[in-house]
Amino acid sequence: MKNYEIKRVNFKVFRFNVNLDKSPYYESYTLEVSQDDVVLDILNRIKWEKDGSFSYRRSCRHGICGSCAIKVNNKPVLSCKERVFDLIKIFGYELVFEPQDIKYAIKDMVVDKDRFWTKYNNVKPYLITNIETHPKEETVVTQEEAQMLEESDYCIQCGNCFYSCPAVQANVDFLGPAALLKAFRFNTDVRDNAKIERLNIVNEERSGVWDCVKCYECAEACPKELTPIDKITKLHNQIFEENLAKDNVATRHAVGFKDSIIKHGFLDEGELVRYSEGNVGVLKHLPEALHMLKNGKLIMPWQMPKSKNLDEVKKLVDISSTVKFK
Repeated sequence: MKNYEIKRVNFKVFRFNVNLDKSPYYESYTLEVSQDDVVLDILNRIKWEKDGSFSYRRSCRHGICGSCAIKVNNKPVLSCKERVFDLIKIFGYELVFEPQDIKYAIKDMVVDKDRFWTKYNNVKPYLITNIETHPKEETVVTQEEAQMLEESDYCIQCGNCFYSCPAVQANVDFLGPAALLKAFRFNTDVRDNAKIERLNIVNEERSGVWDCVKCYECAEACPKELTPIDKITKLHNQIFEENLAKDNVATRHAVGFKDSIIKHGFLDEGELVRYSEGNVGVLKHLPEALHMLKNGKLIMPWQMPKSKNLDEVKKLVDISSTVKFK
């Protein structure tokens, strides 16, 4: 008979009812946890054994619906898949349960996801094509064509990437990684006819792909390991491939980044700012530049070194570049 290890854990749980409470508060519950328990088991036990008013979302319990996503010690998790013992190894014996975004909490773990779904729907996340009313045969998609999706069709819209994205927090207009991943999913589907329409949507400044800060938080947060940042990068490439790139700071930044690597084998950060924003634009960054220079973080143009393996770097850039920037 298998011996089950039991651990005693304190759960500090976010509580708030928008209709009753002036401000959020936390309640603590101490429970014995077995090695097979997942976070959803604990949420259930708090509701069933401690406080029937405790609220959270759940549905499938199989990691498919995305409903039960919350944060544990600020780590985005899918409650039905995350083992409590694994979290104890990371955070110790006090685990803090919070909703995905406490600013939009309605009741305990339940958040108002209207902002998420509005941005998600803005990219037309569905197949747009001309079909026959009475088709005589199936539309065949080859294995090679299906692989082009890079598993982006596995997204369960849990919102973990969206609520972990610092660009979403800082910029109310930014579409966010979930919507952009879905735009990639349908733009890469060989049956779809709305690629240009979606690219025009995600090509907008402030809301589109150019406002992604490349922090990889979305990749860390995704329970399906879909790395939305990779799909966002491919949307950049699609914009250049379709000659939709506009002459703005964002696209010049992309061009300047590549040119700097080709020229030096390293990133010339000072020149990248000048190339992207122009000589006048550089002036607004003088305080930061002086601070970087003082701390040895900025190299003057005439001191910029060259990589010893510059020829090899140029070959790698040439091999990896799939689109022309100019």
